[in-house]
Amino acid sequence: MAWIRKDLLGLEDLSREEIELILTTAESFKEISTREIKKVPALRGKTVVNLFYEPSTRTRVSFEVAAKRLSADVINIATETSSVRKGETLIDTGKNIQALKADIIVVRHNCSGAATMLARHLDISVVNAGDGWHEHPTQALLDIFTLKEKFGRIAGLKVSIVGDIAHSRVARSNIWGLTKLGAEVTVCAPKMLIPEGIEKMGARVTYDIDEALKEAEAVNVLRMQFERDEKAAFPQQLEYFKQYGITTQRLKKAKKKIIVMHPGPINRGIEISSEIADGENSVILEQVTNGIAVRMGVLFLVAQARDNNGGNHTD
Repeated sequence: MAWIRKDLLGLEDLSREEIELILTTAESFKEISTREIKKVPALRGKTVVNLFYEPSTRTRVSFEVAAKRLSADVINIATETSSVRKGETLIDTGKNIQALKADIIVVRHNCSGAATMLARHLDISVVNAGDGWHEHPTQALLDIFTLKEKFGRIAGLKVSIVGDIAHSRVARSNIWGLTKLGAEVTVCAPKMLIPEGIEKMGARVTYDIDEALKEAEAVNVLRMQFERDEKAAFPQQLEYFKQYGITTQRLKKAKKKIIVMHPGPINRGIEISSEIADGENSVILEQVTNGIAVRMGVLFLVAQARDNNGGNHTD
């Protein structure tokens, strides 16, 4: 199948075939990062703008590296030093970027739905780099890519997602993507951190960390996002680590070959111990590497779709 969407806004609306196409495209790009000259001319002449309204290291740099390896020009806009500080709206900012003849905007925003709203008002491509508590599609895609690389399959894979599910756009995108590809997903956290109705997305819920780990082939550990809520609403940090932290002792009860993932940044001693984060079960740094290939694939596909469709809305 051919990719026809000018934007990537989330995984909820994508078909299994579309997700698989992104993964296949990413696989073809991964080899580029092993070359002495890590560059291909796939997006030569294109301009990618990183528009981040929230702090980011991995995601912003990963998109920048991905765009440059495709030979695109890259502009990073720090909103704290832009016209946003003067009251400019997201849509006005987007329209001005479009008027400057940019081709793709990669946007991160603290409001759910921000990327979708922007895409509706622009003819250029919009890629969602995380919007509020809604979705973070490229993080989920790189997580799935890593799982497929490790296990050779996603269908039938047992994956547990542990941590701050309630505030996690990563969890939502992973659930949508993994279940569409046939994985069995379990979410685990204290009851206050499990959003109501998450079972409707296809995930199983448990509050018992040992149960979540017992049959899992992979565990994706989420960061406790204290900045997204009143700290009083969260369990005490030490208490959380005692009850739900991924430790050597706890992992001994799991399958020997279980892999441990984390979208970063890691809070060592809160959701995961250093021994596990840096241990043989961890694929955390491999996720970072795979993120470049996945984002190369996404940027290439949305640019190709826009060129083929003349900039018309297709989503």
